[in-house]
Amino acid sequence: MKILVVEDHPADLKLMGAVLSMSGHSVGAHSSAEGVVDAIVAGKDKPDIILLDLNLPGMDGLALSRQLKAHADTRHIPIVAMTAYPDRYRREELITAGCAICIIKPIDTRQLPTQLEKMAGKISH
Repeated sequence: MKILVVEDHPADLKLMGAVLSMSGHSVGAHSSAEGVVDAIVAGKDKPDIILLDLNLPGMDGLALSRQLKAHADTRHIPIVAMTAYPDRYRREELITAGCAICIIKPIDTRQLPTQLEKMAGKISH
């Protein structure tokens, strides 16, 4: 599975990338929301799923999710939101923005590959 991770914390980004790669997934990474839509559209390998931190500097994860769902080339890609602040986001707000599921941080890296594989199977493309 091709997974795009959008995460602003370098250590978390590196750790998730390593864990997912070691599990046999192809992983792309962005440390900010800006430019993600353009990068996906311009790239040859579109991700099968996007793992998106909601608390990003500049454009936040919800704004990026809305952009992804508004663009014809990216609206079909499932988005799995991540946050360390679940009380900041209402379920309806996440769904309206286009997030299929939300994972609460800290993420259990031992379970992450299996969680994403299960979620990808449940999320309609």
